[in-house]
Amino acid sequence: MVNLVRTYARLTGAAALAVLLSGCTGSGGVKPLSFGPVAAPASTNPQPAGSDAILGALNGGILPEQAASTLSRADRLRSLEAEYQALEKTPGGQSVAWKAPIGRTSGEVTVGTPYQVGQQNCRQYTHTAEINGTPVTGRGAACRNPDGSWTPLS
Repeated sequence: MVNLVRTYARLTGAAALAVLLSGCTGSGGVKPLSFGPVAAPASTNPQPAGSDAILGALNGGILPEQAASTLSRADRLRSLEAEYQALEKTPGGQSVAWKAPIGRTSGEVTVGTPYQVGQQNCRQYTHTAEINGTPVTGRGAACRNPDGSWTPLS
């Protein structure tokens, strides 16, 4: 009987320890910005991150139009998604990279520290890319809209 109680106590203690430690393990991923949710806020017609509406608000992004117009539709979407992810989730000074599965086209979006303009949260960012072997750079700032999208400042 004593052995049964000891075994039960050990198993209960091990189970409790496992539960406590499971809260300590995480993905180690990037934490969302303090001023905005990871996904678009709830509305009557929510748009998931990466949707055409969210990416469309970026107005084509900040890469020079002459260079960006040579991207395939899929690569253009990759570059806009990288801009959105960098603006939405990435800590200041860090980057989000993207790469075309075929060819010599890739890029990286680096964001600055968030700041406010009136009631809007904004960030400066740089998008460097290599499009068919040619390096291009776009620099700008964008502010977050109430629907979760980002609009570059002109």
